[in-house]
Amino acid sequence: MWTEYRKLKTGLFFGSYNPIHTGHLIIANYMANHTALDEVWLVVSPHNPLKDKSGLTNMYDRLEMAKLATENAEHIRVSDIEFALPQPSYTIDTLTYLHEKYPEKEFVLIMGADNLVSFKKWKNYEVLLKNYQIYVYPRPGADVTEWENHPAITFTNTPLMEISSTFIRKAVKEKKNVQFFLPDKVVDFIEGKGMYR
Repeated sequence: MWTEYRKLKTGLFFGSYNPIHTGHLIIANYMANHTALDEVWLVVSPHNPLKDKSGLTNMYDRLEMAKLATENAEHIRVSDIEFALPQPSYTIDTLTYLHEKYPEKEFVLIMGADNLVSFKKWKNYEVLLKNYQIYVYPRPGADVTEWENHPAITFTNTPLMEISSTFIRKAVKEKKNVQFFLPDKVVDFIEGKGMYR
C-alpha cells in the first residue's frame, strides 16, 4: 500500500553548551518527545555572533560533553555541523546548508523566549520566519507579546529552566558540588580535564 511520504520534523537546538547541563537536556527531551517534532539535534555552535568568544571552552570538549550527556537519549542527537562552516555561525547559513544536505527533513528552530525578544537582530530573520517554524520554550521575564499570533511561531509548555552554564562554570571554579545540574559523565569529564578552574 502506498503511504504518503512525510518529512521528518527535526528540531534544531543551537547552543554553546559550555557546558551542557540538565536544563538543556530537559528542554531537548520535551521538544523531542512531547511536541510534534520527531527528533531534536543539539547543534554545538563554535561561536555565536551575539556572544563574546573569550569565555568559550574548546569546541571539541563542548561537543564531547554533549555526546556524553545524550548517549542514551531517545530521539536526541548531537551535531557538529557548524564546525565545518564559516565562523561566526549565522543560523540562516547553517539552515541553508542543512536544507540542501538533508532534503528529506523539515527543520524547525528551537529557541528560548529570551532569544525571541532579540530575534530581529538576527541575520535575515525575516527569511527564517518565512521558511521555518520556530518552537519557543519559556524563559523567566521574557516579554514575547509581539510574537503571540505569528503563524511561524509555536509556544510550548516546556518546563521553565533557570539553570545556566554561567552558574555552573562559576560553581565549578568555586569547587562547589554540581551533582544533578549535569549528567555524571559530564561532571567526570570536566573534573578529568580540570575545566573551568
